[in-house]
Order: sequence, then structure tokens, then C-alpha cells
Amino acid sequence: MNATPQTIGEYLEQLRAALAGADPAMIQDALYDAEEHLRSELADNPQLSEAELLAKISSSYGAPEEVAEIYRNQEVTVTRALRPPPRREPSSNPVTRFFAVAGDPHAYAAMFYLLLSLATGIFYFTWAVAGIALSMAFALSLVGIPFLILFFGSVRMLSLLEGRIVEGMLGVRMPRRPPYSDRDLPLGKRIVAMFTDPRSWSSLFYMLAMLPLGIIYFVMLLVSTVIPVALMAAPFAQAIWHVPVVQMGDINFYMPAWTWPIEFAVGFFGLFIMLHVARGIGRMHGGIAKSLLVKITA
Repeated sequence: MNATPQTIGEYLEQLRAALAGADPAMIQDALYDAEEHLRSELADNPQLSEAELLAKISSSYGAPEEVAEIYRNQEVTVTRALRPPPRREPSSNPVTRFFAVAGDPHAYAAMFYLLLSLATGIFYFTWAVAGIALSMAFALSLVGIPFLILFFGSVRMLSLLEGRIVEGMLGVRMPRRPPYSDRDLPLGKRIVAMFTDPRSWSSLFYMLAMLPLGIIYFVMLLVSTVIPVALMAAPFAQAIWHVPVVQMGDINFYMPAWTWPIEFAVGFFGLFIMLHVARGIGRMHGGIAKSLLVKITA
């Protein structure tokens, strides 16, 4: 049993220790929530010292171990909510599993994320490059340091926004609160801590990497969708409207009628393959986002 904390900083350190081994995103949320609550109580009771305040609210808010247990229990509910809805009759048949992807909402959410990633990638990349360029341009002026601080602060806020998008579409647990920062430290030390925090730099790298990733994701999804749809539509277009498969000048090339069922079948199966690929890429990207955007708490 840990000794009764005498300061908010000690309380948060005990809470961090009690949450050791938990999801880093959950630890970040728990530390932020606890600090906000304790400092709000301290502001409402200025006549009390931190030690007196902690002793007073220990019964209402809870000791660090109790708060940690509450968050661990809540995390079970969050994890279940992020999972795909269970199928009524899970099958070991590979054919059934192959077609079952059509009923997985996470596959469609991943598709939408891959399409959206081009737009978000352009925005993140533009923001990061502009911020870096302006920071270098202002480096020798009076506004250089304030601008650099604001820029890195915006990167951390955008990483929090991206985390909400990733969690909502890809089902990966991401932080809902900004990273915990010890407010008892002087402002200068907190600014230094922001620049020495690996998460600040990994978040900036993520924003720069999102443009090439977004282009790759968008092109892959577009090609893997257009080709199957075209293969499925080609037999009907050729039979009804006499549209050639290939047209080179005055030469039109038509597929033999016996190949039409094969074209349609290949396109049909291609759509299911596309859903599997989109879901797989979504899971992969969720892991990338978590490793770069979430502060790993010791």
C-alpha cells in the first residue's frame, strides 16, 4: 500500500504506477482527468493545502489504486465497444469467412478512412511543412520562439484530433485527453518538456508521413474498387450497348461471350478481396498511429 500522497504530483505518480501495464491511451486519459479534477477542487478550496485537500476528497474521488481500478474496469467496456459486432454463428469455413467481410462494419469504416486519408494527409503535410518553414524563417527574430511553441502545440492538438478519427473509424483505442503535463513545474520547464517529449516529434513525423501514405491508400483503394466494378459491368456494357473492352483508333476489341461469366465472377470476388485489403490496411495503420501519436507512459 502506497503512502498517502501529500501533493497532486505525488497522487498522479501513484496513479501512474497503479496503471502500469495498461493501455497508454487510457493512462493518458486517466492522468489528465485526475489532474483536472484535483486542481479544480484546489481552486474551489483555496484555504486548504494540497495535503488537506487530498485527505478531504479521498473518500469521494478515491485513492490512486481505486481510481486505477475504476479506469481498468471502464476500459473493458471501451474495448468491447470498439470490437466489431459478434457474428451469430462464427464459422471455421474459409469460404464463409471470406464472404463474411461484407457484413463487417469495420471494413467499410476502414474504406472510408483510406479515402479520407488523402485529404487529411494533404492538410497535415501542408501544416507541418508550413510550420517548419516559418519556424526556420522566424528563428532569428523575436517571434521565433513563441511561434515554434505554438506550432508544436498545434501539432499535439492535431494528433489528438487524428486519434479521435482513428479510433472512430479503425477501432483502435486512442487518447481522448491531451497528454499529462506537470503543472507544478515552471512554465519554462514545461516548454522544454514538450520539446524533449518523443511524442511531439513522432507526431510531427506522422503528419509528414500522412501525405505519401494517404496517396498510397487512396490509389490502392481506387484501383482495387474500379477494376472489379469495371469487370462486372463490362459484359453488360458489351451485350446491351456494344461497348468494346478496348478501343485503339478504328479497331474495337470485344471479349467472347463465353468469357462474360468469368469476367463477372472475377470482378465479384475482387470486391470482397478489396474489403479484406481495406480492413487489413486499416488495422496496420491503426497500429502505426498508436505507436506514433500516443505517449508511452513508463
